[in-house]
Amino acid sequence: MTKRINLNFIFVIAAAVLLSVSFSTIVSYRLFQKEVFADLSSFAGLLEEMDVLTQMKKEGFAWPENELRITWIAEDGMVIYDSYTNETVLENHIDRPEIIEAMQAGEGTSIRKSQTMGRSIFFYAKRTADGTMIRIAKEAGSIWNVYKNTLPVTLISAFSSFLISIVIARRLTKAFIKPIEQMAEDMEHPENVTVYGELAPFVEKIRAQHEEVLKNAKIRQEFTANVSHELKTPLTSISGYAELIANGMASKKEGRHFAREIYENAQRLLAMINDILQLSELEDSDVGSLSLERIDLSALVSDCMKVIKPMADQHGVCVSLKGTPLFVYGDKRLLEELIYNLCDNAIRYNKKGGHVWVSVTDKLIVQDDGIGIPKKCQKQVFERFFRVDKSRSKKTGGTGLGLAIVKHIAQVHNADISLDSDEGLGTTICVKFSEILP
Repeated sequence: MTKRINLNFIFVIAAAVLLSVSFSTIVSYRLFQKEVFADLSSFAGLLEEMDVLTQMKKEGFAWPENELRITWIAEDGMVIYDSYTNETVLENHIDRPEIIEAMQAGEGTSIRKSQTMGRSIFFYAKRTADGTMIRIAKEAGSIWNVYKNTLPVTLISAFSSFLISIVIARRLTKAFIKPIEQMAEDMEHPENVTVYGELAPFVEKIRAQHEEVLKNAKIRQEFTANVSHELKTPLTSISGYAELIANGMASKKEGRHFAREIYENAQRLLAMINDILQLSELEDSDVGSLSLERIDLSALVSDCMKVIKPMADQHGVCVSLKGTPLFVYGDKRLLEELIYNLCDNAIRYNKKGGHVWVSVTDKLIVQDDGIGIPKKCQKQVFERFFRVDKSRSKKTGGTGLGLAIVKHIAQVHNADISLDSDEGLGTTICVKFSEILP
């Protein structure tokens, strides 16, 4: 990467030098043309004012020392006088560009290549008061001569620029790459890297992504450890009871007890595996993968209450519902799971003769008067496998994943979830959806 940046810097500087030299040469040549034509115009004006052309014609043509060729041309294009050669041998000049322009605009210019290689002839023509035209010509260097003359200076400038560009490129590249290299060497402390302003957002992005990766890695590590621990307990029980039965060490009565324990632990394993799979599916899902539709949350809660009532009766808990229609845009299956898990928790962690109140207004509220949650544990209840009372969770068959699933379902629906609880008095969980449909 460093070599590529250096080469790019050198290429840009070399291109800039080449363009600058070319541009300056072209500009210089344009100025040179303008100056030559200005001199020819002044000389033509002087000839007209002094009225010396007639005298020059009488004396005949002569090779001038100042390398200016003077031609006097009639209105019809015939040459009256030429300082280089006898006018009788010259052809009609009516079709010459500078003559045509002078006849139309009063003066005209043109440049043509001479027979001498690398030279150009500058022509300037001026129409006089009597209708004749004075044309002054001068042979001068072409643009290639200008290039040729400036070539040594150009080469020296280009070589010097290359040397300077290499030094500058290396310094700039080093200054550009250094913060990135420092950050790569110490990803744990990117805040210690000194960066320039333009790189700061990039470094902040890298730092945030690095922290996110570490956080996810830690969560997955903890999740794996928790899963292993949670699966180990029921499997150990199943294995132990099955071994006693297989070795004939259990009586008929004990065998039925052991079989019941094996069944309950197997059911617990199945429930846990199902919750783990669902949680994994929720973590990998986004809004685009959901089956979204317009749902009346109040009607959905009513249907869930019918399903959960037998379990509430079994635990001796009274469940009631009140509310008004609330339409939201969501996945019906996931919202059913959210409602079921909230009600299931409210029933499992309640006391005999307790109550669960479910209300639907502009939000979903599930309230109970059960055992409650200690203040120190309330921030952790939505974490995976967290249980306030582990012995009670085991007794009620909870997997410790219900509220974690609720949290993820709320997140994929852009809903806010809050909890308020007092130990021994009960818990209230509120789910507020960001978009409510009419």
